[in-house]
Amino acid sequence: MGSSELRSPTLNLSIACPQLTPAASTFPAAASNYCQLDELLTEEEKDLQIKVRQFMENEVAPIISKFWEKAEFPFHLIPKMSTLGIAGGTIKALSEPNHGSDASSLNTTARKVPGGWILNGQKRWPANSSFADIFVVLACNTSTNQINGFIVNGGAPGLKISKIDNKMSLRVVQNCDILLEDVFVPDDDRLPGANSFQDLVKIYSISPHTIGDTDLTDYVAYIQALSFSRVIVAWISIGIAAGVYDACLRHLGERKQFGAPLAAFQLNQEKLVWLLGWRLYKLHDSGRMTTGQASLGKAWITKKARETVALGRELLGGNGIVTDFHVGKAFCDMESLYTYEGSYEVNALIVARDITGIASIRPASRL
Repeated sequence: MGSSELRSPTLNLSIACPQLTPAASTFPAAASNYCQLDELLTEEEKDLQIKVRQFMENEVAPIISKFWEKAEFPFHLIPKMSTLGIAGGTIKALSEPNHGSDASSLNTTARKVPGGWILNGQKRWPANSSFADIFVVLACNTSTNQINGFIVNGGAPGLKISKIDNKMSLRVVQNCDILLEDVFVPDDDRLPGANSFQDLVKIYSISPHTIGDTDLTDYVAYIQALSFSRVIVAWISIGIAAGVYDACLRHLGERKQFGAPLAAFQLNQEKLVWLLGWRLYKLHDSGRMTTGQASLGKAWITKKARETVALGRELLGGNGIVTDFHVGKAFCDMESLYTYEGSYEVNALIVARDITGIASIRPASRL
């Protein structure tokens, strides 16, 4: 099955947005398959690809600009996404007001009490935690001074969640501030086998196969949505870069003077990010991907995707800052992807540590 057979009819947005040019009036289907990835998909995966594509065109494309503008979450899409098997996931509460990149030095504490744990502290940025049923909170065990993971119910007593307003990026995502005041977590809801920040890094960033002798049986269901999160960010960035490429290609088809340079540049960018992203996925799937490789993929792909999206916004001129043309929204959202799951600099230092065996993330002495 070729890419042309997978292509659905484009969606006409000109009624709601009469100011758009013909090229921008449609939500473009992918126009290229340079790495022939369709051939690597099973028939079941191809079928899902078509269904997801149609869902995005028919359900998401007509409303995404409106919800992005209002910074609201389209809750009505969740049941429809669930029927496709693409909804769900686990919310992790890691970052704090004073600890982002220095995530191993958390202030949130977990104190052992009979039957469970008492959590106190603050978290910042957990996505969609305002309506999550459960999420995983990372906190410092006061007995061992090690970072542990705890499953917290969304309605737990002592838990206060407030949405972060006035974001310029990922506006549909409901990032939140979380306050934990004597929140009780039963013993059964502590992640077993994750006894330190190093254990949790392996769970969050790479394949659970590499944790070693740890018995994963009891909590594998908890961590499936958490593993290789940096690779997920890399894939999101690939999708944004590819989408901007297709949108710009169509837009510049009407503006012939800009067509050739953009296509030539973007083709090379897309080849690089797809190839690296696919290789990392295969390494993860076989349980052979290291923390450094996950960081390399996240750092490299988001950096290149950021450059790609910036060029696309530039090529659309004034239309590049209008969300109706899709590229402006992608430009803003890419800034978040470039920063979260470890900044470019932090991930680069993790890769360097993998290569040299020397850690330089922390300063020699703390001020």
